[in-house]
Amino acid sequence: MLEEIKALCALNGISGNEDSVREYIKKRIEGKCEYHTDALGNIIAFCKGRKNGGKKLMVAAHMDEVGLLVTYINEDGTLAFDAVGGINTDVIAGRQVYIYERNVTGVVSAKAVHHLSDSERKAPFEISSLYIDIGAKSREEAEKLVSVGDCVAFKSEFESLGGGRICSKALDDRAGCAIMLSLIDEGVEYDTYFAFSVEEEIGLRGAQTAAFAVEPEFAVVIETTTAADISGSAGAKRVCELGKGAVISYRDRRTVYDRELYDLAFSLGKQNDIACQTKTLIAGGNDAGAIHISKSGVRTIAVSAPCRYLHSPSCTAQYSDIEMSKALVRLLITGINEL
Repeated sequence: MLEEIKALCALNGISGNEDSVREYIKKRIEGKCEYHTDALGNIIAFCKGRKNGGKKLMVAAHMDEVGLLVTYINEDGTLAFDAVGGINTDVIAGRQVYIYERNVTGVVSAKAVHHLSDSERKAPFEISSLYIDIGAKSREEAEKLVSVGDCVAFKSEFESLGGGRICSKALDDRAGCAIMLSLIDEGVEYDTYFAFSVEEEIGLRGAQTAAFAVEPEFAVVIETTTAADISGSAGAKRVCELGKGAVISYRDRRTVYDRELYDLAFSLGKQNDIACQTKTLIAGGNDAGAIHISKSGVRTIAVSAPCRYLHSPSCTAQYSDIEMSKALVRLLITGINEL
């Protein structure tokens, strides 16, 4: 699964332009299950289980990543842009980016540090104060290379760090996509829908339409979630920690998770020596926020891999946590069907 995550993270697919990720996944699941692509771009796959009966269950992970969008070409050939998804602008100044539809590389630039006032040095960067430098000398030159509306991804290499950790852009949520691909490869005990959703980072849009179409009774959302287990963070503010296994959420800003499924997840983890933890802060959200209120309601649980530096070019996760998440989701597919 590690090589799959690496391959998926290398693809560029910000919210609303997930084409390369979608094509990769379609090729991977061809002949292994039934699937279709809906009008928004979600891939909805159906895998026949080894056993008959059971519940109508949907497992979901999103294909899109955070990034940038070109909004204007300045007279000097630099590009104004806006964020796609929730990005801390301080983590992108000075970073290389890739306008992937045009095969153009640029650098996110700002006012030179020696020109900053004392107040500017202390304050976070405003996105309006940043620009992308692609090396063009004028608007006319830049217009030959890029256009307003072009999608911009972080330029970031996948790296294996010490202690079994991995670092890359787009681990959120290509790790979840890799887990679902692995589960499809292995087969499932009961009939299962797998939704590879779009546009999670800009409002859970793909999950909303996927859940409406599938009409599941139950859903398992596979995600990455913010780990703050770093220097200067203590107690509940650490949220969750790398190396302590899959994260099972009881609540976030979009969802109150099904209590029976929450308890089931921890029970299955304990019975099968799968490391599990919960989030110690109510924060964030994921596709569950749209799925659990679809139509007449869907009983929903989220299983996440803890990830440091989320929504940056250098998301960092513990590979064993991703493996634990996959093992737990596999057990939940069976466990939910046998409730």
